[in-house]
Amino acid sequence: MRKRYPFDYAVVRVVPRVDRGEVLNAGVIVFSSTAAFLGARIELDRERLIAFAPEVDLALVEGHLAAIPQVCTGGAEAGPIGGLSQRERFHWLVAPRSTIIQTSPVHSGVHHDLKAALDGLFERLVRPPAR
Repeated sequence: MRKRYPFDYAVVRVVPRVDRGEVLNAGVIVFSSTAAFLGARIELDRERLIAFAPEVDLALVEGHLAAIPQVCTGGAEAGPIGGLSQRERFHWLVAPRSTIIQTSPVHSGVHHDLKAALDGLFERLVRPPAR
């Protein structure tokens, strides 16, 4: 029997106008202290975002989203946050903010392959359903 690891995850959302309450899911962050795993998968659907927020600054959004996997990896490339522990970096990433990039509440799961869990969550929660 394969070992199963508990994990926490949050969906990364783009919120171009907080007052309108519209969001576009753009990624998933997965963390497991048991498996020493912190990873993110990010993909911005630019066309969908522009469809409901034509005034959005795409370069700004893409820059913020690109920082998430860097923070997950840690190290000097992630700036001062990169020197924190995986747990601290995860909590920093999912901390509530009133900015254009937000995360969902944190949810939990269990899986034997955390990379596969990350990919599965991404496909289910971020990618639009096939037509």
